[in-house]
Amino acid sequence: GTAEVAARRRERLLQGTPTAGIPLIGIGGFGLLQSGELLPQGGQGRLQLLQALLILLLNARGALAAAADPVLQQRIEAWPAWSLPAPLPRPGRQDLIYPDWFNGSWQATGIDPSGREPDLHYPVRFSPDARGRVVGDRAFNARGVGQALLGDQLLQVRNDPRNPNRQLADLRGDQQLESTVVGRRSSAPAAGVFLADELALQVMHGAGDPRVSQVETLSRYRLVSPDRIEAEQWQASYASPAEGLAADARRSWAGRLVLERVDQGRPT
Repeated sequence: GTAEVAARRRERLLQGTPTAGIPLIGIGGFGLLQSGELLPQGGQGRLQLLQALLILLLNARGALAAAADPVLQQRIEAWPAWSLPAPLPRPGRQDLIYPDWFNGSWQATGIDPSGREPDLHYPVRFSPDARGRVVGDRAFNARGVGQALLGDQLLQVRNDPRNPNRQLADLRGDQQLESTVVGRRSSAPAAGVFLADELALQVMHGAGDPRVSQVETLSRYRLVSPDRIEAEQWQASYASPAEGLAADARRSWAGRLVLERVDQGRPT
């Protein structure tokens, strides 16, 4: 049943086993939630999802590149043999800027190509910032995927008002997941195509020492029609930077994401 599927997903994520169909969208709160690196104290974790979802959240910042960037295509071709340091500049305090065709509200569906996991559904939205640039609603998007994965274990998701690349997720059991984008590269190589790659540092706070990991998520979005966006996503998780700046991926995952517009009228 649905409850059993949700419980299995949470358990696998908590054990650090990649679980398909759990996007962490760079949609300002949505990307791939697969790595399962940070385990909650005392029980394996439902927080991994969170870390992924926060990546998504955080996946939504940076400047939109106007020209093709061969670095991202090379990164895709190298997956799953990813390693750090990655070719991702530090984002500073800039949001990830999306193409105008992202503007609006969407129903997201995360798909496991292997068919081992059922599809995951949740809402996401994008809107213009104060300068008219389209950005993801990070807290809303992360909360949507987090609730789909964790249910009532997720209490709230908060943006850092001083840094758009940092978010905090409060969980039951007096635990908190802190996620900060520390590397990003984006590219718009052709009309209707957008790529974004982000590296997030994630820290799980709770009883005992903080647990630290890094997760990289690369998404390639294609505008299929004004009301549909399809994406391929690749993800890898790495050990804490305290273990060394150079690191090979410990786990990897790939999947698909579909966004279907739910606005009554498309943004103009």
